[in-house]
Amino acid sequence: MVLVTGLGAVTALGASLPLTWERLLAGKSGLSQRQPFPELPELPLGMVGHYPQSVGNLLAPAVAEAISDAGLVPPLLDCGVVIGSSRSFQGVWESWAKDWLTMAALPPGEPWLGALPHMAAVTTARQLGATGPVLAPMAACATGLLAIAQGCSLIRRGQCAQVLVGAVEAPITALTLAGFQQLGALATTGCYPFSATREGLVLGEGAAILVLESEEALRQRSGVEPYGQILGDGFSTDAYHRTAPDPRQGGSRAALKACLHRSGLMPHQVDYVHAHGTATQLNDAHEARLISQELSHLPAVSSTKAATGHTLGASGALGAAFCLLALRHQWLPPNTGQVGQGIYPSLVPESRSARINAALCLSFGFGGQNAALAMGRHPTSEQG
Repeated sequence: MVLVTGLGAVTALGASLPLTWERLLAGKSGLSQRQPFPELPELPLGMVGHYPQSVGNLLAPAVAEAISDAGLVPPLLDCGVVIGSSRSFQGVWESWAKDWLTMAALPPGEPWLGALPHMAAVTTARQLGATGPVLAPMAACATGLLAIAQGCSLIRRGQCAQVLVGAVEAPITALTLAGFQQLGALATTGCYPFSATREGLVLGEGAAILVLESEEALRQRSGVEPYGQILGDGFSTDAYHRTAPDPRQGGSRAALKACLHRSGLMPHQVDYVHAHGTATQLNDAHEARLISQELSHLPAVSSTKAATGHTLGASGALGAAFCLLALRHQWLPPNTGQVGQGIYPSLVPESRSARINAALCLSFGFGGQNAALAMGRHPTSEQG
């Protein structure tokens, strides 16, 4: 059994996970119209501060919060670290490229070594004093869920008793904004997941971290109440298109079915789905149809991207954290930003209490990367 004993996050909604959760349940949004790059038009963005954040500024406090929440004190010598990012230090590289193109002086020495894609995970290991395995997955918007799955594998194989997992994203860069704009994927007024009038995604900064532990490791510590357990996962690739999901849904269906099978869940046992819900025309229609067909009892569904923005590779880890909070508090987060009649019949327009024993988090990334993660209440919580 893989248990989650600590959570931490930094989002456009709040500088900590409790503050983010409180504002999320209140129906608030961290999005606002702005543009830090004068050469680009103003757009709704989910920014943590007044200026684009660095990976380190987002990640370090989320890691510290998760470790403190789990009741752990560094150094954690045998702890594993799995931290992913789909963009990693892209903003730093863009800045260097601009300096080079304008013949400005580049930083002395070899600063690029600290901005390689895996360095967020390495820096986190240093922060923890951890000497266990260090992994740095990169799988587009499926990155966060892949990081959690890889951490679970380390525990189930007996390589680690504790693993810190999650993802970070600092996507507010000129190239990222221009690229998504060229694709026609960006919203111009706001984020409206699963609404008939949805217009596109809104980029957001953020980091989300989970502390995973084996049941045996937790027994050796007292006074720690797990948020829940990771039941299983499923992953697949469409092999169809660089950006569009496969309309035949073969890959996404395979990932969802594999997740249920590995989790030991029947479809009707899923009480809540944290959807990928990017508010783009293609993704939301694809996802609503997938859930309706594979989970025919139509469980409660919400996307939280209208509150936090789309944090790309970090979105799955953040969604998993919201699922675990929903399991602990027996409270559903709202489908923030919904306008009018939704395209899925069981959306959650406002936060509310509910009986939740099992929850799914879904992520679908560019390149047809499909991910599903199932989480459940800890057995002692179910008895309470």
